[in-house]
Amino acid sequence: MKAEIIAVGTELLLGQIVNTNAQYLSQGLAALGIDVYFQTVVGDNAGRIRQAIETARGRADLLLFTGGLGPTQDDLTKDVLADYLGRKLIVHEPSMKKIEERLAGRLMLIESNRRQALMIEGSEPLPNETGLAVGNALTADGTHYVLLPGPPGEMKPMFDGPATAWLLRQLGESRPLYSMTLRFAGIGESALEDLLIDLIKRQTDPTIAPYAKEGEVAIRLSTKAASEAEAAARLGETAAAIERLAGRYLYAREDVPLEQTVVDLLRASGKTAAAAESCTGGLLAELLTSVPGSSEAFAGGFVVYTNAMKRNLLGVPADLLEGPDAPGAVSAQTAEAMAVRTLERAGSDYAIAITGVAGPAPSEGKPPGLVYVAVAERGGRTEVHELKLSGGRAGIRLRAAKHALYRLWERLNGIVKNS
Repeated sequence: MKAEIIAVGTELLLGQIVNTNAQYLSQGLAALGIDVYFQTVVGDNAGRIRQAIETARGRADLLLFTGGLGPTQDDLTKDVLADYLGRKLIVHEPSMKKIEERLAGRLMLIESNRRQALMIEGSEPLPNETGLAVGNALTADGTHYVLLPGPPGEMKPMFDGPATAWLLRQLGESRPLYSMTLRFAGIGESALEDLLIDLIKRQTDPTIAPYAKEGEVAIRLSTKAASEAEAAARLGETAAAIERLAGRYLYAREDVPLEQTVVDLLRASGKTAAAAESCTGGLLAELLTSVPGSSEAFAGGFVVYTNAMKRNLLGVPADLLEGPDAPGAVSAQTAEAMAVRTLERAGSDYAIAITGVAGPAPSEGKPPGLVYVAVAERGGRTEVHELKLSGGRAGIRLRAAKHALYRLWERLNGIVKNS
């Protein structure tokens, strides 16, 4: 079964509210083994709603509507679909009784409220446990239609309950969609895809879909299977093949951010880390402290944005920062000194330092995107990595912070790379 989601509401087109319903429904339909090929947003206009129905019928087996079931004159979904199918609107008596009971003593029951109890003749009512507008489900000329309310608080329980039960009856024996997410760091989307290109070109089942995600890269593996065990075996085999090709960048076989993985590793090993940040301005510390339980793993950080702060707070030698022959604040030498001095002052097991040019203008004659990341380990080595990042200021800062986390993750895993 191929589905199209049609969200009805002019407020969606105006950007007044975000269409979170489409995301929720796409995930729910995928879990039922129903493919969503199209999503449409249409305003509260009878002619355009009818046109959306006509277009969707030509390319989908299931048309799933959200919105347009309320009491006002611009709530047109049921009216337009009923007219399109040549059917009447009839009263669903249990819903009418609920409306009368709910509104008794609070306001006069006017005709517009009664509209919420109307259903398309020949359809199955979908009870609304949290609101008043009854949903509808029906099949006509081989096409399935499901009408759900727009407010997420009403839509979600209706979809998860009666609508899903109705869909399962139409499907008979279904093969749900199972997915696995692999998370990567220290590599860009195109570079990762290049490593996996032969595997991606040969893919049939499971499917392999790479996508960038907040300074990291993720791969979504998906398969339809009769059971969870069958899906796990199939997904695991593909994941193992990917790991053989790009395992040094793979930090998780679940959809978790890098900072959570780093905190988990530090806590498991009983170790702590501290940070010294210049161009990222505390973003690395913010990422780490966003993880619950990070107080056991993150000792704290220094935001040393100016040369004076690098000298006064960390004790970075002045001859590294200033002077005609000094390497400058944006240099491998300064990054190393920041990490080593942070290790001493914080008393942590690891220290991460970031210094660079976030832009938009050059600094010290060095271009935006030039960043140095250093990782120091108590009783161990200190490594410095040069990055040449592209993009705007916010993107450079985020990618620098994520790369620093990747280098710490790499160290915690004992991975050694020449870069």
